[in-house]
Amino acid sequence: MTVEITVPGSKSITQRALVIAALAKGESTLSSALDSDDTKLLRNGLRQFGVEILDSTQTWTIQGTEGKLRPPVDEIYMGNNGTGIRFLISMAALANGTTILTGSKRMEERPAAPLLNALVELGVTAFSIQETGCPPVRITSSGLRGGPVHLSASISSQFLSSLLLTAPYASGPVSIFLDGPLVSRPYVDITIKVMEAFGVRVDESSNSFTVPNVSYIGRHFEIEADASSASYFLAAAAVTGKAVRIKNLPPNPIQGDAYFADILAKMGCSVERGDNGTLVQGPEGGRLKALDIDMGKWPDIVPTLAVVAAFAEGETKITNVAHLRVKETDRIKAVVTELNRIGVQARELEDGLVVKGPNQPLKPIVINTYDDHRIAMSFAVAGLRMDGLNFDDKSVVTKSFPDFWQRWERLQKALKQDKSR
Repeated sequence: MTVEITVPGSKSITQRALVIAALAKGESTLSSALDSDDTKLLRNGLRQFGVEILDSTQTWTIQGTEGKLRPPVDEIYMGNNGTGIRFLISMAALANGTTILTGSKRMEERPAAPLLNALVELGVTAFSIQETGCPPVRITSSGLRGGPVHLSASISSQFLSSLLLTAPYASGPVSIFLDGPLVSRPYVDITIKVMEAFGVRVDESSNSFTVPNVSYIGRHFEIEADASSASYFLAAAAVTGKAVRIKNLPPNPIQGDAYFADILAKMGCSVERGDNGTLVQGPEGGRLKALDIDMGKWPDIVPTLAVVAAFAEGETKITNVAHLRVKETDRIKAVVTELNRIGVQARELEDGLVVKGPNQPLKPIVINTYDDHRIAMSFAVAGLRMDGLNFDDKSVVTKSFPDFWQRWERLQKALKQDKSR
């Protein structure tokens, strides 16, 4: 029996499409958009810039501003939405006045300095109010200057995506030259593809990205299923030896995290992609193979992979994800800590972690979620192979997947029914 599941729209694509639609010429409609804590915060932030958004139905309607934003009257609070606050930092350069962007306590520890420095290079007054290089930040601007700019994106690709999204409304073409490596490259690819869908083409050459001085054009845009959210259900197939199909994950998604299915294939699963979705069949008895993998392109699915690795034969080594330490929590430390607490042998590396499996019996505990949605959802996978696992705060999933636990319960019931046959 194949368990069939649908997941919400992509958070990454929704946030990019919202920003672009807000800056576009004319009206845009977004269907299958993700309605979660993070996208609510971003919509509220855009409204403070004068953007009209109708989101009372399943299809959202955004009236584009053609890049003409008004300075917000009040501070814009972005919680722990790292993507959203970084996107708005660049957008604030288009508002003729001063913008103050704030966030949660954890947000005050998440870097923004490389993006602020790049905006200064483009003629904007931009600085960290507490002089930490992190939010809260103050942006004062009368417009964004075109020309060359240098940017470090070795901590977060969101700095580059932020500049790319706003650059069409600079006074001239903008050429962004990267200083050093670019982490999480697939997220930049998402940015570029959504920009192209709204009429702006980015010209990329070696280590640089040039954006023309043209306007986005409003349109209807369909948002594909969230590949990061799908990873938990595909992982369920892997660790239980069952078949799970994500019905609304297309065969050729633009999200890099869809590669998770290919990673599971390397661990012994069978994968099928088609117009009816993406299917993963776990190996019989959930007997998986360990692997050594560079996850620099796919950091958001590292917690899921680490939990799957706890049930794989041998030692799984995950590297090149030092940037996970500046996410919603230090995800390397959090994952290793919670794996050890349930009885899994795991240790930190400077840029990753090592997980040894299989580990039996596992200890039923209350998982600390660290106010991080991905910690909660990834450890739900471990609960499929043990009894008594619980969580200190199940509500953290509302950041990206508000009805996760309801869909997870349906998955568990279906898997149990299959087992009883």
